[in-house]
Amino acid sequence: MFREPANFIVLLACIGVAAILAWGLGTFGTGDTKTHGKKSNQIMRYRIYAQGVAVVLIAGIVYLRKFF
Repeated sequence: MFREPANFIVLLACIGVAAILAWGLGTFGTGDTKTHGKKSNQIMRYRIYAQGVAVVLIAGIVYLRKFF
């Protein structure tokens, strides 16, 4: 699986998204909902951006594998 660098990049992107998700859920689940709720919402926005990057990477790798 890790013979190709592209697989490793996809794995890192997925782990990054999962880590940001865990961070956001952990922030949301603690303490004051006013301050932590806003921070959790911001962290979840970061997750959306990370997911977008991951999807673009995966789609790009799949597209490039057609030619190589």
